[in-house]
Amino acid sequence: MATIKDVARLAGVGLGTASRVVSGKGSVSQATIDKVRAAIEELDFRPSHAARSLLSGSSQMVGVYIPYLSGTFYTPILQSIYTALRAAGLNMVVAFGVGDGDARNQAIEGVNFLIERGSDGLIVMSNAMEDEDFVALGPYQSKVVVINQDFGSIAQQCFTVDHDAGGRLAARTLLELGHRKIAVIAGRAAAPDNLQRIAGFKAELEAAGVDTAGMWMADGEFTPEGGLACAEKLLQSGEEFTAVFCANDEMAVGALSMFQKAGVRVPQQVSVLGYDDTHSAEFTAPQLTSVHIPWSEMTMNGLNYLLNQCYGMARPVVREYRLHVAQRASLAPPPQA
Repeated sequence: MATIKDVARLAGVGLGTASRVVSGKGSVSQATIDKVRAAIEELDFRPSHAARSLLSGSSQMVGVYIPYLSGTFYTPILQSIYTALRAAGLNMVVAFGVGDGDARNQAIEGVNFLIERGSDGLIVMSNAMEDEDFVALGPYQSKVVVINQDFGSIAQQCFTVDHDAGGRLAARTLLELGHRKIAVIAGRAAAPDNLQRIAGFKAELEAAGVDTAGMWMADGEFTPEGGLACAEKLLQSGEEFTAVFCANDEMAVGALSMFQKAGVRVPQQVSVLGYDDTHSAEFTAPQLTSVHIPWSEMTMNGLNYLLNQCYGMARPVVREYRLHVAQRASLAPPPQA
């Protein structure tokens, strides 16, 4: 394969001049540009990614960290990031949690892996990292954007929604239908966004006079398996309930599966409300009503901010997002006693 040295030799110019023409940076006369381009065409020269990185001082690559690569939640987010980057002439490398360490250590290792691979900037989606972990990145922390979490050290680089408000919206939705006997299938207790949405949910119920002290609630993983296991515990508990609020749609999918298996009709006997409004909500049976969280808007605005920081672009950045309930078939008023 031809190299940049071959191009320079054939064009009769210095290596530095040929490099400036390839990179598009630096002052070069039009006549010299024409000679170098003619040599490139004759030699069918294609600069490697590594060569372009050396010439430009940039990898033209953005790193993305997610906690795990399974289920339906992260796939559309990764797809939207990749599509936007390719349209901008950039690329993406992804890392996710692996190894024997806890979620925080896995995230730290994943972030360091992406930095070591030469990522110009990072998009991080992790509930496990803490403020000090970003401070530890030193100057590189200015090239990090966080989705769905707030950190004081990089507040302007965080893109999220008010999950307390999302929880309150979920509670109002059930209250307006007349539900008072409500069970909750929550996510991991330590996840900040989970804590916020559950706190908002309970606060709204209490404001309406519903006693939440004895409300049935179980913590589980944000997965269909987690939702199924919690729904099974709920049915075995003998608790009276007319509605279930699930902390994300994947858990709601598992709960719907358990209710169908147990012969509990949704929504005739029990209503189910999800959270996130992911693509899967439209394909459950019955279709899942869910609190819509604008994940695509958050992610794209975070990406725009990062591209502005790393590549001097001037993309629009919006930080306020509207929450609403995507109404489908899984909710109904409580059955008559």
